[in-house]
Amino acid sequence: MQKNGSLSIHSENIFPIIKKWMYSDQDIFVREQISNATDAVTKLEKLSLIGEWTKPSDFKGRVTVTVEPEKKTIRFSDNGIGMTAEEVEKYITQIAFSGATEFIEKYKDKANSDQIIGHFGLGFYSAFMVADKVEIETLSYKEGSTPVHWTCDGGTEYSMTDGEKKEHGTDITLHLNEDCVKYANEWELRSVIEKYCSFMPVEIYLDKYPRDSEIISKEEKLDSDIVLEEIPEKVEKDEKGEERKTEAKLKIEKRPVLLNDTHPLWGESPSTVEKEQYLDFYRKTFHDYMEPLFWIHLNMDYPYNLKGILYFPKINSEYESIEGTIKLYNNQVFIADNIKEVIPEYLLLLKGVIDCPDLPLNVSRSQLQNDGFVKKISDYITKKVAEKLSGMCKTERESYEKYWDDISPFIKYGVLRDSKFAEKMTDYILFKDLEEKYCTLPELKEKGKALNGADTAKSSEELIEDVKEEKDAPVADTADQVENKEEEKIQKVYYVSDAVAQSQYISLFKEHKKEAVYLTERIDQPFITELEAKNSGLRFQRIDADVQEAMKDELSSDEQEKLKAAGEKLEKAFQSLLSKDKLHVKVDRLLSETPASLLSISEESRRMQDMMKMYAMSGMPMGALPLEETLVLNERHPLVQYLLKHEESTETDSGKLIEEQLYDLARIQNAPLEGEAMKNFIARSEKILLELAKEE
Repeated sequence: MQKNGSLSIHSENIFPIIKKWMYSDQDIFVREQISNATDAVTKLEKLSLIGEWTKPSDFKGRVTVTVEPEKKTIRFSDNGIGMTAEEVEKYITQIAFSGATEFIEKYKDKANSDQIIGHFGLGFYSAFMVADKVEIETLSYKEGSTPVHWTCDGGTEYSMTDGEKKEHGTDITLHLNEDCVKYANEWELRSVIEKYCSFMPVEIYLDKYPRDSEIISKEEKLDSDIVLEEIPEKVEKDEKGEERKTEAKLKIEKRPVLLNDTHPLWGESPSTVEKEQYLDFYRKTFHDYMEPLFWIHLNMDYPYNLKGILYFPKINSEYESIEGTIKLYNNQVFIADNIKEVIPEYLLLLKGVIDCPDLPLNVSRSQLQNDGFVKKISDYITKKVAEKLSGMCKTERESYEKYWDDISPFIKYGVLRDSKFAEKMTDYILFKDLEEKYCTLPELKEKGKALNGADTAKSSEELIEDVKEEKDAPVADTADQVENKEEEKIQKVYYVSDAVAQSQYISLFKEHKKEAVYLTERIDQPFITELEAKNSGLRFQRIDADVQEAMKDELSSDEQEKLKAAGEKLEKAFQSLLSKDKLHVKVDRLLSETPASLLSISEESRRMQDMMKMYAMSGMPMGALPLEETLVLNERHPLVQYLLKHEESTETDSGKLIEEQLYDLARIQNAPLEGEAMKNFIARSEKILLELAKEE
């Protein structure tokens, strides 16, 4: 048979389009050729199931990729369904006519379409991304079929003649162009196959010619092995002079290497999979030998087919610098990593695999079409992750607490990014207190009064009604009272943002059995703002903000007025001495004699400054925002008592030294002094020590 013709296409520029724009990555040609070969084997297996082909007892479908560096060729071979001349004409010469699509349609009532990969009919032509010439040798499974040889040099002309193939299946040989010779390297090709085809449903072998050799024992020999040399048994003497026998060996041509797992773990029922299997799969797939915290096995058949495993890795550095890898598969064919349309953004910190045959892919299989179905899959994944985490909190609380510090960035980020996830997870967020014990947000709220005497918050309307009932006052006269009651009803939660810098405050809280929680991650600042917005009356306040409110002793109204007046006098002296006209000074009687002074920074002021810094880091020009500082002087401390008893001392050198030192000591408890401030503090401290030495 001899036949020449033209490819049935509408544009002579089809090959430049395929080479440059159809596929996002050049190495995808390997995936496309192996996918087609896998389809060919799968179709034959389907025909066997419905009785249209009698499968030999020793038949085993396989795909072999053979690389010949000297010839600069790659051959993709399968023992599948093969093609007749008419089918080659139909499926190869008519670009974008998919044989897989027609096969599914023809046999849809007799066999399901599971594992049929191709849909578009363009995958074969990805070969021309790397090859100047492509040859096909194929023989149909149908009895009496004639083998076909097809060749094309990348133009619109092809040649088709009778072939010489003896067994059913197809061989596709790519003659690589000079720019793509790298793919004729065995190890380069192997890495590409492992990237795209590690879990395809038909065994994939890599072979190389000329073959290397390997040594095996005689017992390991297979009928298919080609023996190059027999290595006889030897008797040797070791260092002690004792005889030692070495068994006879065989030197054979290196066998083709199996590169894939045809039954990936995600396809198994979760109830049948052991822990070590999950860990082994994780290590092999992600080359990560640090054991993950735990995992979620997704297994859904209705209303769509989705399977997968998501691993929560242990994080040892800042969460923002961590990016996980979630591999997306379609019928066990690798599509891409971290496709944000399918995987919620905050879960991209995880590692895992997801296989969804129902995903609507574009022609190159590398991107998703814009389809509402994709959003449903994303929502399902979110739901399953939330169910797993909330379930752990309910039934495996000890394990959940053990993992919390590692998984909290995932959850908090998810709460900020996804309202549906937030609804499911807000009640299962944990807070660690100063005693290293954990509680959920509802439990934190339940501790309302224990957490610094707060009551459950009420709305303004409810408070107005309370005031009217209590005072029987008209609405117009209750505004100030409502404001006061609103303040009373706010539930304050003190938190630590830096355990080292705020250690003095932590000691104070522990000493007086006051409650506070640790919120030390960078994500915690926007996170607590989100919680406050969604929980009326809940207010988070850093442990050094208005600290005297938590630490001050009970005072009579007369004592309060007296200390208030003393604070106002001292405030003017401190403002003048320190040249800080915005500095507030309060005198309070704290629960203990020490410390003498504390610096309290308004929570709102500090948050605003943090936000301004964030905007400045992003390149936005932002002016400096002064912090609202309040110097709290402890009336119990002798130094403060000295200032209160000797008001005139604020004008003396010793009085000024005390004031400056009290202010800097308060500042040091918040953050280290820098530059000129540190220089002055050291000089002043030395001066005070010298005065003490003179007195001795």
